[in-house]
Amino acid sequence: MLVVTSAGWAATVGVIALLLVVDLLISGRRPHTVGFREAAAWSVFYIAVALLFGVVFGFVAGWEFGAQYFAGYAVEKSLSVDNLFVFVIIMSTFAVPAEHQQKVLTIGIVLALVLRAAFIALGAALLATFSFMFLLFGLLLIATAVQLFRHRDQDPSVEDNVLVGVARRTLPLTDHYEGGRLLTRVDGRRVLTPLFLVLLAIGSSDLLFALDSIPAIFGISREAFVVFAANAFALLGLRPLYFLVTGLLDRLVYLSTGLALILAFIGAKLVLHYLHSQNDAVPEISIAVSLLVVALVLTVTTIASVIKAGRDPAARAHAGSLRGRPPAGAGPRATVGDAARGRPEGVSRRS
Repeated sequence: MLVVTSAGWAATVGVIALLLVVDLLISGRRPHTVGFREAAAWSVFYIAVALLFGVVFGFVAGWEFGAQYFAGYAVEKSLSVDNLFVFVIIMSTFAVPAEHQQKVLTIGIVLALVLRAAFIALGAALLATFSFMFLLFGLLLIATAVQLFRHRDQDPSVEDNVLVGVARRTLPLTDHYEGGRLLTRVDGRRVLTPLFLVLLAIGSSDLLFALDSIPAIFGISREAFVVFAANAFALLGLRPLYFLVTGLLDRLVYLSTGLALILAFIGAKLVLHYLHSQNDAVPEISIAVSLLVVALVLTVTTIASVIKAGRDPAARAHAGSLRGRPPAGAGPRATVGDAARGRPEGVSRRS
């Protein structure tokens, strides 16, 4: 069992908070369009920090826990890349001005961290109290994997997002952005801008992504500290990574397939763990095997996507969906005005 002192928790949370402050300062310093060089530099920085943390953690806590961290980080990073697909769809649907996308992304990342911290605490308490939760989490991940694989070539739709739908019907909304403001005045009364809908869509998608990612990471490690650290460091680099790979996401043709395989594998691992707790004759999947399988699936998925994109330039990746969607091209492309009035195109994969 991993024992983390109060000083260890404080130091880790302090580093994460400092990085968040840096992110907020960068995005709030002055609204601007992020270029490739800036995005690449910050992406390398955040990945380097995450890897350095893992190395230090491995030396301090032991490499069994270090391996759990790296496997968890790889899983959460891959799920975070899928999250980027949804961010791209949200930004495109609501035509968010390029200079304000940094602010939206940073707020979305902060929301994701807060939500996942809450789910981690809840998940750890449930697993410690009820052993059958391993079985439930495992079956949930397997069911999610099956649905994601079935609809791997589809994109999400805003029409499924209940919160956005309610906001469109009940709240006063304007058709136009007012800089980076959430509120503005029209004919003397205060109304919300489309930026409010964007943040609502991102927040609700963060919530539903957490429902997938937390059972997945608990399938790698049952240590709350490892789960929290892997989630936090995987999320921190999303802002620059978004601008770095936005143009490349379409080329990851098999990403949804790879994620479905990873979720199914981790789900099976959780089910086997529960069965092993009931009968020692049932084998368990070791953390070394888990790390190898996750790394192998991600590597094969990336290579296969590159090959497919090279042979078929028209091939495009999709975020994947947990439910079937109408055929592509069934309706006209939405505008910002349509989004504010209730007819935007696509927002949340799981909402």
